[in-house]
Amino acid sequence: MPPGTGDVQLSVSQNIPIAGAVIISTPQDVALLDARKGAEMFRKVHVPVLGLIQNMSVFQCPKCKHETHIFGADGVRDLAKTLGLDILGDIPLHVNIRETCDSGQPVVISQPQSDAAKAYLKIAMEIVRRLPVPPA
Repeated sequence: MPPGTGDVQLSVSQNIPIAGAVIISTPQDVALLDARKGAEMFRKVHVPVLGLIQNMSVFQCPKCKHETHIFGADGVRDLAKTLGLDILGDIPLHVNIRETCDSGQPVVISQPQSDAAKAYLKIAMEIVRRLPVPPA
């Protein structure tokens, strides 16, 4: 869903059975405010929050491999502690993610052995692990 806690989010969460919500945020203060509101809204409507994902967590220079936390380092981690939630993983800020998505071949398909693809796959496995198993 789009960020925030507006009518769309509230209506969907009240009228459609949802097994769990995942909150995704960059580590910036302004984004974290929306993430907090989203987590609190889901809790109010009794939708389990499976965890948080830190998007654009780190940029690695392709030439020298130096890592820079452009949007801050630990904002989502701090929020997770405050809300008593787990971190499901970090998605790096990487040009290959944008390029592969723009080309119609997401990084998990076009470059499955890349660090970016591994980050997505790790998060997907965490989400699947936390979802309730439907009755047979």
